[in-house]
Amino acid sequence: MSGTDVLQSVQFVTAKGKRFAVVSAEDWEALIEWLETVEDLEIARKALAQLKAAGGDRARAGWLEWKQVAGEL
Repeated sequence: MSGTDVLQSVQFVTAKGKRFAVVSAEDWEALIEWLETVEDLEIARKALAQLKAAGGDRARAGWLEWKQVAGEL
C-alpha cells in the first residue's frame, strides 16, 4: 500500500469537540515505511548530486571507503 493509499484510508471522528484521525495499525506502519523510503530517496539524491559535483570522484565528494567504516556498524 502506498502512502497516498494510507492517507486516503484515514477516517475522522469527533469526540468531546475535538476531531481525530483514525487509521489502522497496519496502515500506520505502511505510512511510516513509505515516509522512511521517501527520506532514503532524498539522501540518495543528495549523495548523487555531491558525487556529480565532485566529477565522479568519491573521495572528493566526501565518501568513505567501505573498509574504513565497516567495523563501525
